[in-house]
Amino acid sequence: MTTSGELRYLHGFGNEHETEAMDGALPVGQFNPQRAPLGLYAEQFSTTAFTAPRHLNRRTWLYRIRPSVVQGDYQPLPHNLLRSGPITGVPPAPNLMRWNALEFPSGSVDFIDSLVTMAANGQQPMHIGSAVHMYRANKDMTERFFYNADGELLIVPQQGAIVAGTEMGTLHVAPGEILVIPRGVRFQVQLPEGKARGYICENYGASFTLPERGPVGANGYANDRDFHYPVACFEDIDGEFELVAKFAGNLFTCRLDHSPLDVVAWVGTTAPYKYDLLRFNVINTVSFDHPDPSIFTVLTSLSDTPGVANVDFVIFPPRWMVAEHTFRPPWYHRNVMSEFMGLIHGVYDAKEAGFVPGGASLHNCMSPHGPEAAVFEKASNAQLEPERYRDTLAFMFESRFAYTPTRFALECDARQSDYIDCWQGLEKHFGQ
Repeated sequence: MTTSGELRYLHGFGNEHETEAMDGALPVGQFNPQRAPLGLYAEQFSTTAFTAPRHLNRRTWLYRIRPSVVQGDYQPLPHNLLRSGPITGVPPAPNLMRWNALEFPSGSVDFIDSLVTMAANGQQPMHIGSAVHMYRANKDMTERFFYNADGELLIVPQQGAIVAGTEMGTLHVAPGEILVIPRGVRFQVQLPEGKARGYICENYGASFTLPERGPVGANGYANDRDFHYPVACFEDIDGEFELVAKFAGNLFTCRLDHSPLDVVAWVGTTAPYKYDLLRFNVINTVSFDHPDPSIFTVLTSLSDTPGVANVDFVIFPPRWMVAEHTFRPPWYHRNVMSEFMGLIHGVYDAKEAGFVPGGASLHNCMSPHGPEAAVFEKASNAQLEPERYRDTLAFMFESRFAYTPTRFALECDARQSDYIDCWQGLEKHFGQ
């Protein structure tokens, strides 16, 4: 038995939601009655410690056909290209790096097997830092499911939509949207367009949350109401299934005799969610100077140092540029944060050539970067009229920790060995 139908969503970031796929599946007045309704099992799923402060506490009660513990023993599952921080064997370096889009594999590969790590930082065992992966899948996950015990997954589709069937329900996510899967949630990825490619930030640290608005006030940036959570739906299917777990940096596999997507109802504050990046309410200058890129922060993973994130998710979406007497592209800069960038579609205003959709760049902390030579000349001489940046959507995973690229990232054919040359045309204008 499966439930199906048109996808429906619950709204609001971080709210306590309740949803049931069958009437009467949710207990009334308590979470753990002696006998749960409809013969279901009650199971609490926590992504924070039990005693976390109320406003930070994340937990959800699941009412499911079988408890999650009904599974086999795990066995190691080799994966040649998936890594966790810290990356060993390759020293971190201040070199500026850029990659073309990774090609799709020639064989049949699902979401799990397509994962390749580009860079990582921090210490996964200590739950600090993050890793950046790419996926390039051309096969549905059918009798296979996945969960990550090491961190939550921020998935950024670049080509092709994905349908994520999760324990809490189903989410359809297209390029231009993002999907966040909390640490530990079991899910499955289907490819309605036959193949899909995108980026993943594996966040080892504190769960992503909305950044504070400060003097901006009550509205703007990413608004709570625009985040979508799944409504309950379930599978009651017996058969031969595989569950893959990422645990302590390694993959493991075990057998199941049923689909783990058997949650009939749930209530709580932790669940997968998606967000349409076009809903981001851009705040920008209407006078002069190019503001700090922090004004484009969608989600942040806080660290123990106020204002210095474990990792931020920052976007550069379509917007108006109206600054007067101002060099409008990003200024040349060096800073304490490390930046891993990707491009979903269009052209990024600081890199009009070479930075392609599906590609990536890495600028580690204190490594100087900024517009390429041709962009500098163009922007320095442009007539400053209001300009609409239409076809563009770039993003950045920005972290307090330096990213170490993997050996794959350093040696793959997609790496642009001549990236540094895009600045070599910058001339001396002093005294002219």
